[in-house]
Amino acid sequence: MRRRRHPLLLAAFLAAGASSASLAPAQSRAAATPAVTLTWVGDMAFSSREGLQRGGPRAAFAPVSRGLRAGDFTLGNLEGTLGRGGTSKCAGRQGRNCFAFQAPAAFARGYRRAGFDLLNLANNHSHDYGVTGLRQTRAALTRARIAYTGLRGQITVRKVAGTRVAFLGFAPYPWASSLLDIRRARRQVAAARRRAKLVIVMLHAGSEGVGALHVPHGTETAFGENRGQTRRFAHAVVASGADAVLGSGPHVLRGIECYRRRPIAYSLGNFAGFHTLSTSGVLGLSGILRLSLRPRGTLLRAQVVPIRLTRAGLPRKDRARASIRLVRRLSRQDFGRRACRIGRLGGVTAP
Repeated sequence: MRRRRHPLLLAAFLAAGASSASLAPAQSRAAATPAVTLTWVGDMAFSSREGLQRGGPRAAFAPVSRGLRAGDFTLGNLEGTLGRGGTSKCAGRQGRNCFAFQAPAAFARGYRRAGFDLLNLANNHSHDYGVTGLRQTRAALTRARIAYTGLRGQITVRKVAGTRVAFLGFAPYPWASSLLDIRRARRQVAAARRRAKLVIVMLHAGSEGVGALHVPHGTETAFGENRGQTRRFAHAVVASGADAVLGSGPHVLRGIECYRRRPIAYSLGNFAGFHTLSTSGVLGLSGILRLSLRPRGTLLRAQVVPIRLTRAGLPRKDRARASIRLVRRLSRQDFGRRACRIGRLGGVTAP
């Protein structure tokens, strides 16, 4: 999908985190080098049971639509299903720790009109209504001309700004490409590398909630589930050919690591959860990550656009830039010398 980039947004993107003197050579190189600009956001969940935003995703994302459309291709993590009927995974279960999300199939068109080009289905909610719910979701996205990835063994290739880009999603669930089998994941990424110039991996992993801000070493768990060895997996897929790793799942922001000069954004937090996802405290801090990559994978520039969720769970611009301050701190604390450098205005560069 080709889109007209807003000149003011692009100017802000280029200027963030750099002085005009230091930026001039970079702008000259950028003009001579074609680049692919990808926009990534984290978890999005709408549910008919919890009540739906009037106007659907298009209305929900309208206040941040320019940020979503400023690049060449926009990606996000779709939590839940698009369709109707079927058996909820929570049917017959007692207690309050089971959540099943289902929105109308027409919401797929809303995502498209909001600017989304591809959605990740490798997560714990794409099977909330079983095989039937997943089938309906895939059909709705196809009708709306939104690509998807993340199902078992799936490699989705699209031409973006004249460059072939492969998209893969991984999660610790049987319907998704498994992040628990790192050896197989490396082979899958290597196969994608042979089919495209750029390889983008989406990762749904890690613990959840206010205690999950930091990326630990070793295995992460949540609700009794093995949520993977997040760092080890991300490093392994970069070593196998991934040019960027984009994370979701913890429902909070996490730091950004530049491993082998490839960005790993371990979590962008919640991007939209209309009465479905908590927005209290740090759970309400979010962001839009925009990455410009040269066709051979080199990071040209990047930008964290700060977002804060309303009490209802809808994204709005965060003029206080609390999201940027949090990501800067977490990046330094968790990754030290390998932390991506994040400027006061959200500009991201490799160390």
